[in-house]
Amino acid sequence: MASEEELFASVDALLNEEPHLPPPAERARLREAAGITQARLATALKTTTQSVKNWENGRSEPKSPRLDAYQRLLNGWAAKYPAPGTPPAAPAVSIAATAPAEPAASGVEPSNARQAPAVPAAAPARPPATRPAAASRRPAAKKAAQPAADPRFPHGPLAVLDGDGSAYGVDGIVLDCPATSVVELVEWTLHESGLGAPRLHRNGKDSDPLIVLTAAAAVKLGLPERLEGHEQRRSLRLPEDHPVVKQVVKAKWRLTQRGFGPWARIYRKVQGRERQCVQLAVLSWDALDERAWPGVAEMEPADVARVLGVYAQRVITPRGSTAVSGLELMTAMRPPTRAVQDPQTGNWVPGHNPGSLGTEPMDPAPPEATPEHPVVVESGWSGGFLNEEAYQWVRDVSLLTDEECTLPFAVGLDLNTAFLAAAARLVVGLSAPDHFVGPKFNPKIPGSWLVDLSHVEVDPRLPSPFTPDGTRPTGPAWYQTHTVAYAQELGYNVTPIEGYLRRETGAYLDPWHDRLKTAYVDTLADLGVTKDLDDRQFLAAMERHKDTDPAMAAVLAAIKATVKGGIGKLRERPQGKRYKEGERWPALQRPTWRPDIRAAVISKARVNMHRKLTNMVKLTGLHPLAVLSDCVVYPSPGASPLDFLPYAASGKPQPGAFRLGPTPGLAKLEGVQSMLWAVDLMEQGYNPARHIKGGDAVLDEGE
Repeated sequence: MASEEELFASVDALLNEEPHLPPPAERARLREAAGITQARLATALKTTTQSVKNWENGRSEPKSPRLDAYQRLLNGWAAKYPAPGTPPAAPAVSIAATAPAEPAASGVEPSNARQAPAVPAAAPARPPATRPAAASRRPAAKKAAQPAADPRFPHGPLAVLDGDGSAYGVDGIVLDCPATSVVELVEWTLHESGLGAPRLHRNGKDSDPLIVLTAAAAVKLGLPERLEGHEQRRSLRLPEDHPVVKQVVKAKWRLTQRGFGPWARIYRKVQGRERQCVQLAVLSWDALDERAWPGVAEMEPADVARVLGVYAQRVITPRGSTAVSGLELMTAMRPPTRAVQDPQTGNWVPGHNPGSLGTEPMDPAPPEATPEHPVVVESGWSGGFLNEEAYQWVRDVSLLTDEECTLPFAVGLDLNTAFLAAAARLVVGLSAPDHFVGPKFNPKIPGSWLVDLSHVEVDPRLPSPFTPDGTRPTGPAWYQTHTVAYAQELGYNVTPIEGYLRRETGAYLDPWHDRLKTAYVDTLADLGVTKDLDDRQFLAAMERHKDTDPAMAAVLAAIKATVKGGIGKLRERPQGKRYKEGERWPALQRPTWRPDIRAAVISKARVNMHRKLTNMVKLTGLHPLAVLSDCVVYPSPGASPLDFLPYAASGKPQPGAFRLGPTPGLAKLEGVQSMLWAVDLMEQGYNPARHIKGGDAVLDEGE
């Protein structure tokens, strides 16, 4: 039996609870029954018409003191205008007592969430709420509330803020953002929005919330709609004396060294375990590169939120360009530190996380560096450099046979995310390079080897596996381990002259590869390209996949750009006209500035390509016309890859050659042209693989 004191304590707790509102549909019914417009109600409650609409369609809830005033008004209307078929409520009983609002699924959902709950069966139908004509937008899709994966971030990783204060998040949710300045936006994001994402690794850090600003939102917050200047717009920044920058600094917030540009990070120093950082992306400042995010900048805010939200959930919350995000994903999946216990004090302190690149930058060996690198300039190095790049090769026209020239078609095959496939189970160096003279070659040791491969005989109708342009080496040169190992695989002896090798090794990129592979395959499946399709069905699905869902097609493009851009960032070159050779540039301060890892990925990808080219000759007798990075062009009797790819009698693809399919490393159709067209380009010195798609393919060398 509960004591009187316990009962009174329970009753007091109920009295102290915030008032509950009736269901959204009932709020609208009561207002309409009273003959009050949404605009008039907004004026009375000193808010916006859009906020009232949001309250009435369940997308958000008012906060005190507006909540209390709204509750009082609804109670008064409920007494005057009871729902049809129900007796009038007693004066002392509030609507909340008979129709409590459903609790948030996560238990901590802030009051500004706009997720529409199910409308009670008794509620009368009414037209859906619409936006003001001056800011017409498609409403965000409404879905039933789902339990949040992490109760700290009930509204997902990001939101797209429009000029009317609507912040569109993932899964169709819309938040009501009252901020009228950048400083207010940062405070709201950190303390009220419920935005953010949990760490991808237990030793990592949570992702900072991202707010994407439409042009209208940028202007409302005091930012220019566009950044103007002579440089590329993505490299422009607000001047330090801009009013918004001054407001940020005055409020004791900080900007990173990159300043306030298309991607801005606003933060305060970490206090204890609390990280205070918000990232902003301004759409009208070209924050989303059209090449990586095709069509996204022109989408409606709700669709932008969907695209970026899916990317954030499958890859990582965007932190800049897709290249930056690709690099950040490496660190997120392999954090540099972990908690270790100090044996002397017993305290937990940051310690090295095995398998990671650590926290300190590492200089490369001279042949792995770029010509302007301080290691090269200060040492006067003149011993040559690694030239592990993607293929750019065209067969000599004189080596075309009459039989090949009479074939009607040139068909291009493209390998799905070839760099990603090469990163799988790739052992790379984790420690600094050590120099060796006359080392014995070991294919299990990652590093750079000075070796003469000019004696290796290759079919002149195939590119050399050792050079990007496919020409035969003429003497000693520096190669990455995979390139030298392939010469050994072909049956040739290799005798290194020198080597810069690494003692500590590991498959650093494995978790990065696994996450991106899953994201790629899942996104293709969303577009109707699944693993269970046969080759004919696969080609048909790929032909129409971009039209199935433009938003998911944009996610797929961003994932592919993340792979190539992330690998390229491993050897980011200096930028800016003021740079002088020999100076250290900002990228060198990153532990992830690792040109040797980039070389390992590209070397393995190029070797994989040559291996398939060689197997195609063995299985079909066909030789390629040209290769450009991960695209190869073959002469064909028909307009489909099915007309020349090798299949067993059972109908299954022959192993070792090019195979069609939706996973990384398998092939898809890149384009079809006439053989006459291809030969004409070759005679003019152009690469048919660059143009086989019908336009100019962009060669991404991972730079």
